[in-house]
Amino acid sequence: MEVRLLLLALICLHAAPRWASAQQPEEATVIVKGSTRIAETDENYVCATIDWWPPEKCNYNQCPWGQSSILNLDLDHPFLAQAIQGRPLELQSVVAGSILVIPCTFNKGLIGRLGGSLQDRVVYDVGTESPCSPFRNVSNGLFGFSVGCLGMDRWDKLNDLFQKTGAIVTFGVNALYGRYNVRRSIWAGKWNSTNAYDFVKYTISKGYPVGSWEFGNELSGHGIGAKVDAKLYGKDVVEFKSILRQLYKAPLSQPLLLAPGGFFDQQWYSQLLQTSGHGVVNALTHHVYNLGGGDDVHLIRKILDPKYLDRAEDTYRDMQLTIQRHGTWASAWVSESGGVFNNGGLLVSNTFINSIWYLDQLGMASKYNTKVFCRQTLIGGNYGLLDTQTFRPNPDYYSALLWHRLMGNGVLSIDVIAPRRLRAYAHCRRQQQGITLLLINLSNTTGYNVTLQNDINVSLGKRPNLEKGSSFTQRLRKAVSWLGSKPSSDTKKREEYHLTAKDGNLQSKTMLLNGVPLELGDDGSVPAMNPVLVVVDSPLYLAPTSIAFVVLPKFEAKACS
Repeated sequence: MEVRLLLLALICLHAAPRWASAQQPEEATVIVKGSTRIAETDENYVCATIDWWPPEKCNYNQCPWGQSSILNLDLDHPFLAQAIQGRPLELQSVVAGSILVIPCTFNKGLIGRLGGSLQDRVVYDVGTESPCSPFRNVSNGLFGFSVGCLGMDRWDKLNDLFQKTGAIVTFGVNALYGRYNVRRSIWAGKWNSTNAYDFVKYTISKGYPVGSWEFGNELSGHGIGAKVDAKLYGKDVVEFKSILRQLYKAPLSQPLLLAPGGFFDQQWYSQLLQTSGHGVVNALTHHVYNLGGGDDVHLIRKILDPKYLDRAEDTYRDMQLTIQRHGTWASAWVSESGGVFNNGGLLVSNTFINSIWYLDQLGMASKYNTKVFCRQTLIGGNYGLLDTQTFRPNPDYYSALLWHRLMGNGVLSIDVIAPRRLRAYAHCRRQQQGITLLLINLSNTTGYNVTLQNDINVSLGKRPNLEKGSSFTQRLRKAVSWLGSKPSSDTKKREEYHLTAKDGNLQSKTMLLNGVPLELGDDGSVPAMNPVLVVVDSPLYLAPTSIAFVVLPKFEAKACS
């Protein structure tokens, strides 16, 4: 039996896929603990934003927003609806040779947040007498812009798109309305709720299904442009909750109330929960821009540095602790995350390299019970999932789609015996038996032979010998690990989705899936994203600076049954 397994491993190594590297790989072991869930996400964890920025929003001599805002986006563009739905070219689920053809869609439409820096300067044109004017550049305005206006005809058209695609909507409300600027960035005064009241009432009268309302944007802590005291903010959140309870008559129709949509400040967030009280804030929301500004020349180095990436973990952990101590009724959301602030990084945020950062953040946040993770943006800036000019997907769009398709809401604990440049996350498989692993290789020179193990059969006290000096035969034996309680048969398969950059260029806008470019069809339809089927106990090779989703349908995980 041992000889057969060694022969099988040798065959698999000689038949290595074309994305594999010829360089001698290092050994690594990933042990999945499938007995209990350490956290859970919402079923619709992946989210993307649409912002308010007008074309005149410029930084570093770049003006990358174009016609991509809530007010001017081409809602009739055929690629837009396709992208929100994630419709594939092929909708059958059959085995074709060694490729499994599976529909890869957002089953309820992509969850979307409408909001951003200028949301606290938006007036809703319902019950108002002033003309409804767009944002314009003014020297003394917040972020350099005047007050803007959302007309109800535009709101109607946006909801036509949402209803057609099944998108789940979060809308960010103006939390500065009625307040006044005291000095510098400090704003005071009571929030004037009349305009928000009329807008929510109009939305309900039209039957538009807003899933959640978020109060304010980046007004917490030190604020970005403007800040409001936590106690004052908490009282206004209570008033907004009262409005929602009053206008949504049926208890089951109540949307979620989210706040504050800012950068995490533990003292400020704790005070908000204490002031607003039990059951008012349904989700505590924060923003993640942990890579620096769009002019930072070290962005790629930061993305490939495991120590730098790990810094974000403190924020997720502290958010979880704040909720446990002060607001157990609330959940944690990332309601905006672009990695790079001020429009994203040109030829970084919209290229393959950014998927390493993006998927690592999705995995890291999920371990701390983050329920929803919203990417800045669906379209707009340099960090859009879609190209602002062509509406064609950037690499991160496909990464988001694969996560949504493969990673379920149950988060599992793992042990990784490998250098820190190998990142690994495990979830229950989405809506099916088994588990899905996400593997990320931060090294641009070293590949890994990854042994996958189930902790049911593994003693963690006995660390495998992974020294480079061990013999080729010994390393092959380690690479052949059964993932259940019984020996495997050759008929059992796993699914592998290997993501790499075209021509090895990490700043390429073309992502390869198992060596094949991911490109839209002529009609704008999303390509079928097909895995390679591999014998379950064969070695798994992870190429340098690559990503792999690995689906193990027969993996024994009690937490996923």
